[in-house]
Amino acid sequence: MANEALTLLELNKRISSLITVASTQNVWVTAELSDVAVRGGHCYMELLQKDVERGTTLAKARAMIWSSLYPRIEAQFYAATGQRFGTGIKVMVQVSATMHPVYGISLVINAVNPEYTMGDLLRRRREMLERLKQEGILEMNRSLEWILVPQRIAVISAPGAAGYGDFVNQLYSNPAKLRFEVKLFPAVMQGERAPETIISALEQIAAQADEWDGVVIIRGGGATSDLVAFENYDLAVHVAQFPLPIIVGIGHERDVTILDYVANMRVKTPTAAAEWLIARGLNALDGLRRLGADILQTVADRLSGCKERISYLEGLISSMSTAAVQRNKSKIQSNLLALASVGSRRITPELARLNHVKDVMSSSTKMAIERKNTRLNTISELLDAISPQATLRRGYSITRINGQVVTSVSQIPQGAILETTLADGTIKSTTNN
Repeated sequence: MANEALTLLELNKRISSLITVASTQNVWVTAELSDVAVRGGHCYMELLQKDVERGTTLAKARAMIWSSLYPRIEAQFYAATGQRFGTGIKVMVQVSATMHPVYGISLVINAVNPEYTMGDLLRRRREMLERLKQEGILEMNRSLEWILVPQRIAVISAPGAAGYGDFVNQLYSNPAKLRFEVKLFPAVMQGERAPETIISALEQIAAQADEWDGVVIIRGGGATSDLVAFENYDLAVHVAQFPLPIIVGIGHERDVTILDYVANMRVKTPTAAAEWLIARGLNALDGLRRLGADILQTVADRLSGCKERISYLEGLISSMSTAAVQRNKSKIQSNLLALASVGSRRITPELARLNHVKDVMSSSTKMAIERKNTRLNTISELLDAISPQATLRRGYSITRINGQVVTSVSQIPQGAILETTLADGTIKSTTNN
């Protein structure tokens, strides 16, 4: 029996001959990527099949893409999906089974179908969005209103990240010198730990929600494949139900995650988030400037009107004072004459007094009549000015139907006889329509 034993190399060669048959060559396989790494231009990975409900692995195989094909396959995949090859992505790949004498069985990937990956990502996202909608929380954060000038901003980002630095620099160097209060709540912004650390940061902010006007979740740069970490239902639930409005800036212009559908606002970059906040402040300043200008103009107009009123009253007071002094002088003179004649004779003074009373009564009656006449003339002129006849003389007319004044076209029926009164006469007409 010992003479019939095979060497390990011979056994591997036999296994290779059994594996490399037509049924295992250029076969399309669906699987999930794990432990993706590029070394020496070759891309190495493991392909997994999982039981989603139990969370267990049903099958596993080593796979690679040789350097002669990897640049082209990776470029086509990224152009179609916006993602790099990375752990957690579901793919459809064309593989050929091989058996290496030293490294054992592996699968060589010859092509990738990016439409399958896009379809899987979109399917999962649609399922999560539909679930959020059914639970009634999809629009909760998006419906929140920002205060007029949000200045107290809680930021969730990776400590020392360039994106966070860009955000703060843009915010603090604004040309209007607007003041902002910013605090970083650190979190991991890529990989499997990203959702749980961002949720933890959100919970910290929620505990002190009264201290903040809004939240900014930013991530500067990084691989597009890292965005898979944000396609997380639990994270989407926390963002959708958060009590403060949230700005999300974790990708580039074409990159979209489920957070973009549930957050209050989506921006391209951390700098764009800062620019939006600055723009809110600048708009408020412009509104204040316009309000100040309106107030200044109103006060100036009011002061001008008051000055004119004061000038008028000053003239009126001067005229009234002169008239009062003149009246008193006349009265004094009359009294002096009356006093001078007193004592000459008993009857003469009495007669003089009676004459004086008669003169005064005559003068007063005349003046009263003149004042009444003046007032009657003024009233007559006013009544004449506002009378219908005066209105007619200014070019207007009055139209009646059966003696009733017409004030609207809707009152004129077809065939009605119209009586139009002008300043110099009346005409009659009949409507045709």
